[in-house]
Amino acid sequence: MTLADITAPAVHAAIAEFDRLGREEFLRATGFSRSRLYYLQHGGQLYDSKAIVGHAHRLSTGVALAPADFSGGEKTVVPRLEALGFTVRYIPRQDWTRDEIILASALIEPNGWRPLDRTHPEVIELSKLLQGHTIYPPDQRGPDFRTPSSIHRKMADIATSHPAYAGRATNGNRIDGEVLRDFLDSPADMHALAKAIRAALWAEEPGEALPDADVGDATADEGGVLLRQHLRRERDPKIRRAKLAQVKKAGLAIACEVCGFDFGKTYGPHGADYIECHHRTPLHVTGPTKTSLQDLALLCSNCHRMIHRSKSWLAVDELRAIVLRQR
Repeated sequence: MTLADITAPAVHAAIAEFDRLGREEFLRATGFSRSRLYYLQHGGQLYDSKAIVGHAHRLSTGVALAPADFSGGEKTVVPRLEALGFTVRYIPRQDWTRDEIILASALIEPNGWRPLDRTHPEVIELSKLLQGHTIYPPDQRGPDFRTPSSIHRKMADIATSHPAYAGRATNGNRIDGEVLRDFLDSPADMHALAKAIRAALWAEEPGEALPDADVGDATADEGGVLLRQHLRRERDPKIRRAKLAQVKKAGLAIACEVCGFDFGKTYGPHGADYIECHHRTPLHVTGPTKTSLQDLALLCSNCHRMIHRSKSWLAVDELRAIVLRQR
């Protein structure tokens, strides 16, 4: 018996059985585990490809295949399903970002760094928040994306990274330990940051994912919800026009406040009034407030990127001091 014996009607029947039982019961009944990378997509839904193929083989031939009887993946299950006219999607697991880990840590820190049960209302609420908002686009998410069970596992990763934990640590990532140390060092500041991240997520449109062109360094790699909102606020054209008008009224040049670069002097009329605005205080410090023009600094694009490059953003004066030391 081979996978070539599987028929399209049998796959459709396996899908129908999956829908009737539900995912967890279907996997339990067939003895298969959740897919890691490859999912059968049908009718707008994702199905565990190896489990579907294994059950479809029994329906086609009367012989059940156990998980150990064949491998699932791009050389076995994927080509067979595609040969039968089905669509298979490759969806790797999405790493937890720093923002997400901060939110999970904020739940377990008050609980003595013990994971909350997956049925806990706060875990369910966090699952809905992460699934409904911007951290990863919907088309990059598998069925297990930020479910209550996955959040429970991440809380265990964080908890077992605690220096007082005596058991064996789970397989977390580097950021788990970094965020844990930040909470241990400054719990009030980190809870304030978690509150700001939540507010930023709820403020964005559900399912919206708007990566910014100048978000590509360490900060963005580890999350960037607040950074995205911060940059959106900086790019508000009304605020920018008002700031330029204020500077001109004061008789000052439209030039970078860090390095002094003047686009108009370098590029002539083509560069006139070209400059970027930067909020001096990060969003997680100010919270949602009305922007004051005094809060804005004019920066060239290079200096703006240098300020946002690290996790702890530099102040305008700090970056100016760095530039002056190099001259």
